[in-house]
Amino acid sequence: MFKRTKSETPTEPQTIKEGGKGRPTPTRKEAEAAARARARGPRDRKEMRKAERDQRYERSQKIRSAMKTGDERYFLPRDKGPVRRFIRDYVDVRFSVVELMIPLLIISMVLSYTGQAALVQASSLILMATLLFVIVDLFVLRLRLRRELTRRFPDEDLKGTTWYALMRAMQMKFMRMPKSQRKIGQKLPDTYR
Repeated sequence: MFKRTKSETPTEPQTIKEGGKGRPTPTRKEAEAAARARARGPRDRKEMRKAERDQRYERSQKIRSAMKTGDERYFLPRDKGPVRRFIRDYVDVRFSVVELMIPLLIISMVLSYTGQAALVQASSLILMATLLFVIVDLFVLRLRLRRELTRRFPDEDLKGTTWYALMRAMQMKFMRMPKSQRKIGQKLPDTYR
């Protein structure tokens, strides 16, 4: 009654062909059922909101993964183009005082809570020096970046590039999005077209 008959043979594992899609082709019945399911719209508002939320989630996941890998097709409009790519690379290859800002601010905070007058004064001195160095560093970045942009992209509109560079430079390197594609000190290519 529950024995295996001779006509049933164990199925062999399917081999995946090199360059194939990695799954079997769906039958006509399965393809038509999937097409009908896609064509059938949501029946009520709850389903419609859920479908929109799922689409938004998928779109944001695609953008997030593109930001990590550097795939410019899915970047936000503010990050697209050769000028923005150059700015990102220019900011990423230079060492910035902002990289040291968080540790210096933590040291300043710890010193200010000690209660000793000399250490509190040292704390405020560290804080003011840090802010001064950051401002000078950002000013130098702006001057040098403007010179490079006018040399490399003479015909491009450079509106908004300073703000874009300063906002990127103010972030810690590991927090920057799109993710940095260059290392500190790496030589930049001559063309970005």
